[in-house]
Amino acid sequence: MATVDSSVELEGATAATGDGLTHSMRKNGRFVNPWPEWCFPSATKGMKMMWKFATGSGDQSNIPSQEVLDTTLPIVTPDFSSPVPEDGMKVTWLGHASVLVQFENISVLTDPIFSQRAAPFQFMGPKRYRGPPCRVQDLPTVDVVVISHNHYDHLDYNTVKDLHKRFGEKLCWHVPLGMSAWMKGMGCENVVEQDWWQEERVKDREDIKVVFTPAAHWCKRGPTDDNLVLWGSWCVIGRRSRFFFGGDTGYCHGFKEIGKKYGPFNLAAIPIGAYEPRDFMKNQHVNPEEAVQIHQDVQAKQSLGIHWGTFKLTFEVGG
Repeated sequence: MATVDSSVELEGATAATGDGLTHSMRKNGRFVNPWPEWCFPSATKGMKMMWKFATGSGDQSNIPSQEVLDTTLPIVTPDFSSPVPEDGMKVTWLGHASVLVQFENISVLTDPIFSQRAAPFQFMGPKRYRGPPCRVQDLPTVDVVVISHNHYDHLDYNTVKDLHKRFGEKLCWHVPLGMSAWMKGMGCENVVEQDWWQEERVKDREDIKVVFTPAAHWCKRGPTDDNLVLWGSWCVIGRRSRFFFGGDTGYCHGFKEIGKKYGPFNLAAIPIGAYEPRDFMKNQHVNPEEAVQIHQDVQAKQSLGIHWGTFKLTFEVGG
């Protein structure tokens, strides 16, 4: 298990260390966003958001019926038997932020969730309105899983358990600082815990580099664990191909830094959903226009929109 913690512990509003990059930052033992414009919604806005969710006030999501969705957003069984282009990439969107990317004889899975609910329990919480297109046991061999942060729609207990049961120690988990203890509790031992800008080689694949990079978000799974785990995005870099995974994020200038240091990318998976009401979500979830800006910032040749069409999390049209 590899861990390198280079986060900056300080009281100020910047985490610059002289290399032109924005580094992770802690305050009183908890990670904070180093972006000057970032602020967490006030308690008043939080109460208003809870009231809107409880009453449906301002909800424009209007999720269509299953019959309509079967036509407009069909669940298609992936063809994992089709070949991966020798000099290209094969990408399969598995719903929400779960993406399987295959290139240069490696398979990378992002923020996998195959459960019906994005919640600590499967009898309550946000439920899928579009099911997963396959099961964990249907997946081809997965070499690497990258996790962006610990919210329930990105770090799913049942899916981690099922992936570990199927692939065991052959599967390498790349996770943010502060998450390795949770992964170890799940029985996963082949875990690489990383800080922003930390570069690690994939086990037994010295030609593939996995880099944890910045994002604007936050972490929480229980009542008292706020931001004890870092959040971020990921770059997976091979000899010929480069993949960027945006995870879950608001817009920040860190994406320009990523593009400058590691771009251009052959493919980027960028979140585009869960962005309304804007006054509450702006700092933590980009809207489609900001997602296009990230596409440009990281210098992606092609991008895939993720973090939509699976769970009803917010109020925009389509949820």
